Amino acid sequence: MTRTRSFARALRSAPHGTGGLLMVGTPQYEPWHLTAHLDDEARMAGVPELAPVLVRHQVPVGVPAHLAMDLRRLEEAGRGETVLVVAPESSGAPLLERVDDARRSGAVVLAMESGDTELRGLAHEALTVADGVERGSRSALLPDGMLIPDGAAFDTAQHLVSLAAGETPAAVGNRRGFRDRVARWLETISGPVEVA
Repeated sequence: MTRTRSFARALRSAPHGTGGLLMVGTPQYEPWHLTAHLDDEARMAGVPELAPVLVRHQVPVGVPAHLAMDLRRLEEAGRGETVLVVAPESSGAPLLERVDDARRSGAVVLAMESGDTELRGLAHEALTVADGVERGSRSALLPDGMLIPDGAAFDTAQHLVSLAAGETPAAVGNRRGFRDRVARWLETISGPVEVA
């Protein structure tokens, strides 16, 4: 889990204040999952700058203002802000252009991706969640060497990043450590491990 924690540390230490963490997905994928988990971690750890602002490719009519941030927000991004791109598939040229402009304006760019080399090249820090093949059957290999069944790797990586991002020196004394929290989370989703 070293790589995942390193990425989470980069996210936590990126130079942005409250409202300065802009999270955007691809045209086909909105990162609701990671947005919600980081918002929870920000609240529990008392670190409001971890609460992301969701930037959307298409904003439905009539949504509340806090859910109506469109891609124009990336055009305004600059120094003192962080753009986190969550891309389980190709980002596409229009998004990459906006991310590149934000970087040139001084924003820190972070990326969670599954093989998008162009996005990885733009990012100051990237976490690649790649597909692998294990003994002839497809499985997903997280950067820390964890094999996760196909279809669950990207969601699992988002959980691990949000858990690790919420770990701050002030929070560690009040909550379980990262490994304990991951073990508890894994037990919750898979059931308790029986010892023979």
